[in-house]
Amino acid sequence: MLDQIVLCLGHWKIFQFKCFLETYITGTKNIIGEYLNSFSRCQGPVYANSRKHLVNGSRGFTVRYFRTTAACREDVVTVNTPAFAESVTEGDVRWEKAVGDTVAEDEVVCEIETDKTSVQVPAPTAGVIEALLVPDGGKVEGGTPLFKLRKSGAAPAKAKPVAAAAAPSAPEPAPPAAAPPPAAPIPTTMPPVPPVSTLPIDAKPVSAVKPSAAPVAAADPGASKGARSEQRVKMNRMRQRIAQRLKEAQNTCAMLTTFNEIDMSNIQEMRARHKETFLKKHNLKLGFMSAFVKAAAFALQDQPSVNAVIDDTTKEIVYREYVDISVAVATPRGLVVPVIRNVQTMNFTDIERSINELGEKARKNELAIEDMDGGTFTISNGGVFGSLFGTPIINPPQSAILGMHGIFDRPVAVGGKVEVRPMMYVALTYDHRLIDGREAVTFLRKIKAVVEDPRVLLLDL
Repeated sequence: MLDQIVLCLGHWKIFQFKCFLETYITGTKNIIGEYLNSFSRCQGPVYANSRKHLVNGSRGFTVRYFRTTAACREDVVTVNTPAFAESVTEGDVRWEKAVGDTVAEDEVVCEIETDKTSVQVPAPTAGVIEALLVPDGGKVEGGTPLFKLRKSGAAPAKAKPVAAAAAPSAPEPAPPAAAPPPAAPIPTTMPPVPPVSTLPIDAKPVSAVKPSAAPVAAADPGASKGARSEQRVKMNRMRQRIAQRLKEAQNTCAMLTTFNEIDMSNIQEMRARHKETFLKKHNLKLGFMSAFVKAAAFALQDQPSVNAVIDDTTKEIVYREYVDISVAVATPRGLVVPVIRNVQTMNFTDIERSINELGEKARKNELAIEDMDGGTFTISNGGVFGSLFGTPIINPPQSAILGMHGIFDRPVAVGGKVEVRPMMYVALTYDHRLIDGREAVTFLRKIKAVVEDPRVLLLDL
């Protein structure tokens, strides 16, 4: 008799009520049926949470259970802090969006600044920021709730045209700006106004205004000449970590630096001769960094102690059979050292490609923590900034670091004659607790030999 009756009353079940009507009120069955038919029926399909019940073996009806608040709950998503690497425990939050801002899918909502890099947290879906659960600059750990996002479908896309439509409506108040034409008669009436406001009225404003305006105008040139202002800016987490690690290196390592100079004539000639062919074949520019990285890998295999490290916990020396070279890269946020792994198996092309990829990541602030973990040796190239000479600081827990400097023409003795050659000073800072002077000097001379004559690599000399 009743095919489908839906009573939109939340979770209220009417099964018992219907059975009572069908079983005990047989005389008024038709009347009650007509009464119940007055309620709205669900003519659509039967949902998964619906149940079909039989009465007297023949008649049946379907009851649908409603959950009135489920949609609202599912529309709000809580975004948590992504998991960090093992070496990172916490980070500082820097918000890019505020409450009420509309974000697109994968749009960056905040950045978490860790000791080594910044981790971007994108929006998992398009929506509106409903709440920020962590204050700006607050510390978070992996899995900490960050913000709540209310999902939205096409609504945000429609909201933008509304805003765009509101923008054209804003210029409409511009016609009142046509009121300035009446301002034309106002200037005609203004001349009599000065005589009305006599000296006592004019003297006070002029004395009050001119000293405030004139000194400000006069203060601008004076301020540019002898200003003594200060500005305090809080150190970001990366800069704090850099300062801490460098000071730890000074306090822990017995650092000593040895120097040498390299004649860059041959490597410059090789680069000038083959750079166009190299670029066409590999779509990469041939630079000097790959030559120094390959030379360092060759020298590290020749002097294993430079590639080793002291384990202060167990008081053991750990000799590594692999060569992972960290390349220092300066970014606006601070110094980062991405790692080129297994350099001993790479050629110049592989090294140039790795350097380009890591450098591009560093410039876009996309370096992952895994890109900077490890490393057995570091190369720092201060020559790109015009450095002539310097002593680099060891990047712990490594035992040595090579410092490259600028290439400058200098007079040198070649075959008993004075010639002008492109020369570069190089410096090797090493931990004297592990590396003796003989190993350090031999290591640096090996790099000098390979860079000055790359054929040493082919002959394995």
